[in-house]
Amino acid sequence: MSQPQVQRVERVETFTPPSDPIGKIDKIDHYFQITARGSTQRREVIAGITTFLAMVYSVFVVPGMLGQAGFDVSAVFVAVCLTAAFGSLLMGLWARLPIAVGCAISLTAFTAFGLVLGKGLTPAIALGAVFLMGLLFTAISVTGVRSWILQNLPSGVAHGTGVGIGLFLLMIASSEVGLVVKNAGAGLPVALGHVTAFPVVMSILGLAAIFGLEQRKVPGGILLVVIAVSALGLAFDPNVHFKGIFSWPQLSAPGHPSLIGAMDVKGALSMAVLPSVLALVMTAVFDATGTIRAVAGQAGQVDARGYIHNGGRALTADSLSSIFASLVGGAPAAAYIESGVGTAAGARTGLTAVVVGLGFLGLIFFSPLAGLVPSYATAPALMYVGLLMLSSVAHMNMDDKLDALAGLVCAVFILLTCNIVTGIMLGFCTLVVGRVLAGEWRKLNVGTVSIALALAVFYAGGWAI
Repeated sequence: MSQPQVQRVERVETFTPPSDPIGKIDKIDHYFQITARGSTQRREVIAGITTFLAMVYSVFVVPGMLGQAGFDVSAVFVAVCLTAAFGSLLMGLWARLPIAVGCAISLTAFTAFGLVLGKGLTPAIALGAVFLMGLLFTAISVTGVRSWILQNLPSGVAHGTGVGIGLFLLMIASSEVGLVVKNAGAGLPVALGHVTAFPVVMSILGLAAIFGLEQRKVPGGILLVVIAVSALGLAFDPNVHFKGIFSWPQLSAPGHPSLIGAMDVKGALSMAVLPSVLALVMTAVFDATGTIRAVAGQAGQVDARGYIHNGGRALTADSLSSIFASLVGGAPAAAYIESGVGTAAGARTGLTAVVVGLGFLGLIFFSPLAGLVPSYATAPALMYVGLLMLSSVAHMNMDDKLDALAGLVCAVFILLTCNIVTGIMLGFCTLVVGRVLAGEWRKLNVGTVSIALALAVFYAGGWAI
């Protein structure tokens, strides 16, 4: 009698329950290893919705920045949604990690304000630079060079780049709403704007509101502030107009060429643009890789030796997303630190990233909303992201004063020159020269010296932008 009982138990565990006749639930669980990683499908879906709400503000911030650089806002809105959908679905289905991907705010700022507005490049050449950045980023990810760079480059400059970009974002947002203005008279180049102006007041109140909502861990707090400030703008600002909610996706404005495949790769291959391509790659290497490691660690997907589960696929997924972004007219992509909100909600598998990707796919039908969001509604989000990036200063090793000071040089001069490449160049060069004069040349490696020399030659030759 015991043997049939054993067979009956095996039959119950093996066959699909009547409530799931085709076994979809079991297949999803098995593919994403949901039960094996100590999670449930309901928890993963909720975490995915939470992550989506935490990062959906990017579909307003990115088009706003690129719109100032001459891009069509509605077309960029769709491109941002498509990029986030592609990157997040690739990360979820292939790398099977709970990490969402989208157009990076910092790299978008560099593209819009550094390349197009700052240096006079056309949007097509800027997209070509994004395409080249994506190719190089993917190549170094696939070949393992990305890991080598992280192991050999100075941590001070790496963290200093993050701090500098954070300061850069703060300057962009502050000047955009008129909180900081160009000084027309003698003295310092900038001055305080009209602090009682409606855009300035809304920006400051919005930033304070984000602080409060994020402290209370309200899901989608940044998005709620963007919506609230936009509603106030619609009510009291005559420059804000309602243009509808629903629209079929389009990647070109009426009478303008499509953004799909519009990148000018040949123009981006000039000696004047290549340093900026390298700067985009270096920034993405440190930013995106650090984000992936941090979120994977929160999700329990980093082993005792420090290796990330499917880490190679994760690194490749976010770099491929930048190539895709350039093809549809978006900004460079990267893993989003807001993915940490999802892991805090219990995310452990790629199903969370899949939910995020599907959310952005559905969002492409609501592009008119992008035109309803004024700059002072997205400025608080930019300021908040910039302030968060300043936390990288805590990771600087002050016991190695030379390394830390070189990182601070990088950070400060990214802000003072409004140029990420210049800050990185000065950081590398001051570190190398400082090490040599201090008799610490043994602490240098081939990678650091090579990059410092290359950047110095670019600037000395007048090729850098």
